[in-house]
Amino acid sequence: MEDSESIATARLLTQALSNTVTSNQNLVAALWETYLSLPEDQVILMKLLAKSAIGVRICISLLDDMLKLFEADEESEGGKAFNVGYAIFTRLIEEGTVPDLYKKFTMPDEIITPHQTTLLKLVDSYLQSIQLDISTTPEVAILQTHVSLGPFLAKRFFTLSNYAQTSMQKALGNGKASPSSGKGIGGSSSPSLPSLSSGCHTQSGTPAELDVMLPKVCEALVLVTQCVTTIALEAEEHKGVQFAEGSVASISNMKDFFIDVRYSSQGLIENLIETLRLLDLFLPRIYFGKPVPSSAAAPTQPMAPKVDPTGFLYVKRDLVRLLGALAHESRGVQDRTRNANGIPVVMNLCVIDERNPFLREHALFTLHNLLKNNPENQAIVDAIRPAAELDDAGVLKNKFGALKIK
Repeated sequence: MEDSESIATARLLTQALSNTVTSNQNLVAALWETYLSLPEDQVILMKLLAKSAIGVRICISLLDDMLKLFEADEESEGGKAFNVGYAIFTRLIEEGTVPDLYKKFTMPDEIITPHQTTLLKLVDSYLQSIQLDISTTPEVAILQTHVSLGPFLAKRFFTLSNYAQTSMQKALGNGKASPSSGKGIGGSSSPSLPSLSSGCHTQSGTPAELDVMLPKVCEALVLVTQCVTTIALEAEEHKGVQFAEGSVASISNMKDFFIDVRYSSQGLIENLIETLRLLDLFLPRIYFGKPVPSSAAAPTQPMAPKVDPTGFLYVKRDLVRLLGALAHESRGVQDRTRNANGIPVVMNLCVIDERNPFLREHALFTLHNLLKNNPENQAIVDAIRPAAELDDAGVLKNKFGALKIK
């Protein structure tokens, strides 16, 4: 449907179908049931939703309505309408239209838009809902959806993570941005990227104004990270499994895809570790409602700006969880984490943080995967000794100089 004549014909036929089913509930019900059972290559209406300008506007309206109906009772008319909308977007995801829709939801000078965030929520929900049971024969089409989403999710991870790094560096007073901070995969510049060249602290050490887009970026980064983790865990679980339709070795290597993917000579592992390091400095952990400065912060470092926790929930936990999933039985990830000075970063996260439930447990699990059968990484941990007492929550009583390398 790339030429104008095909588009005009499709528009005419779609309008004719719309006129036919209007006010005919029996026909609507019959056609909807039939349509949902069609093979993927015949799901034309779904493709029209993602490809045409009118279709994109319909998708935006659907997302707006679904947000309003999200808390509606499932048996109510609103709940049923939400389920219909969810079914439509499920088919759109399975048709591989997510990258196109995400791009069409872009707004000028916005790194992330509300409709893009909602779309990521639906993708995350879809991936969580189709957890496959290895005791049954999984549908290869579902795993193929994982493969089609992989490059899109990797691109989103780098773009959002790089933006977050640059914003946090600015807020923390770092006058030099990382080399890859201004671009996403493919070399396109991220809109509204903060500049670090002018400095961001006064002589008195007052923190710079917080980038208003950073909470929204971190919220989207959490969703992307959860999607990547789900796909990587599924790939690990089904590695080498033979399905009825043949071998899916390429599908089972999606974990390896995320391990190997790189942008501007930086891998996802190194990028993730740098983001975690900055988050540990930028977002003090919360214990009994009070912020506790990171043990990695230097005594002379300017204080981080006070931030609203909205948008920053779970970001540390999910990032360290992804690192643990990728490090499982992977000597390459173990060594790259050590070379990126990531082991002390993970150790600093082995604490209670009310903003990140179960952060300590996920950090400990990640640390286990990083140390398993790796003497070099174990030596790093052995060389680190606490220079102050820890309380029951794993928080240092002495705020600074908590860790020293012998």
